Amino acid sequence: MKDVLVIGAGPAGSVAAAYLVNQGFSVTVVEKSKFPRFTIGESLLPLSMEHFKEVGMLEALEAANFEVKSGALFVRKDQEMDISFDENFTPGWTWTWQVPRDEFDHILAKEAEKKGAEFKYETVISKIDFQEDKVVADIDEQGSVSTEEFRYVLDSSGNAGVLAKMLNFDVEYQATNRRSLFTQVKEEDRSPYKRPMRITFEVLQQDLWYWVIPFSNGNTSLGFVGNKKWFDLPAEDNNELFRKMMAQSDHFVERFEGKEFLYDVRGANDYTNSATKLYGHRFALAGNTTGFIDPVFSSGVAIATESAIKSAKLIERELNGGKPDWEMEYVAHMKQASEVFRAVVETWYNGDLQKIFFHSDIKLEIKKQITSILAGYVWDMSNPFVKRNKKLIKTVAHVVGMEEQATLLEK
Repeated sequence: MKDVLVIGAGPAGSVAAAYLVNQGFSVTVVEKSKFPRFTIGESLLPLSMEHFKEVGMLEALEAANFEVKSGALFVRKDQEMDISFDENFTPGWTWTWQVPRDEFDHILAKEAEKKGAEFKYETVISKIDFQEDKVVADIDEQGSVSTEEFRYVLDSSGNAGVLAKMLNFDVEYQATNRRSLFTQVKEEDRSPYKRPMRITFEVLQQDLWYWVIPFSNGNTSLGFVGNKKWFDLPAEDNNELFRKMMAQSDHFVERFEGKEFLYDVRGANDYTNSATKLYGHRFALAGNTTGFIDPVFSSGVAIATESAIKSAKLIERELNGGKPDWEMEYVAHMKQASEVFRAVVETWYNGDLQKIFFHSDIKLEIKKQITSILAGYVWDMSNPFVKRNKKLIKTVAHVVGMEEQATLLEK
């Protein structure tokens, strides 16, 4: 009997697998795709850097020479807010990377495999039985089915929700009425442009924004996210629609106009989700199903790796005879992250956070506190924007609005 079955080889699955094999457990990772494989979510947060270091993956990632992300630039017409992670209110990592996820995810998986985890690609779980003292799983590896026994299962299958479907509990999708479209282009020469390697979010409407994420390999990820009404333009296909939306940019028309897409434009609708159950008898969930909210602040991988480390440590304790309190130590922990990120996302789209971002005289302490959240440090209760999140953002936005109104009256 093996110790742990991990479902899904994305960042959550690979980080959890690496942690568990480092502690001496036998781990099998089952992944339905063949790696390297495409996925979206190329912007990381500094929070994840400590996770990569803890499981011994940092050196391999550094060797890949990914583009360093030291902050992010938000622009709206002639206004801008340049976030630098070295201004964090909460002590921690001050940089991370912008990564092509096919290469990045593959490195994580290969490192976990080098450490001793067994990876089975193009493989699915066709049947699973949670018994009192073990878990029995039928593993279908390209049509060849084998039955194996495990002591525990960690589902990091993300939007696939493998265990949720097999055990009949829900993954709830929130009807946000938002849509996303994305692709990549190749850039031969970035030198003519100001801050060409800075990840940038251009606000086109209060509820429509455009991402630009340059990679060190010369490719650049482009995407639009916003209310579905802004995508309602006459177009033969998503490629034509994307080009029409690119033409609305105030900052990037010249840079990307006419560039060939490296793949046909893809997209997703109403992607905000969370599982109604994160643990049970001999299983836990990690990754996107613990709560994916929105791509605007790049929280996806950070939440995934945090949930991976946290759940793997509780699994370790349980397999060693302990009795972790999953509700308090895991569910409440991940709920805290979701609550804070949900607050900044909701106040972004309702305009409150944008008022603060683009205020001409934002106070440094407020900027530091918000920067810490955008770096992923959402458990620091000494940060007022963590403790009071949506209420404080609304209050500060109101004050900013009054200051701007007073300035206009003075003129």
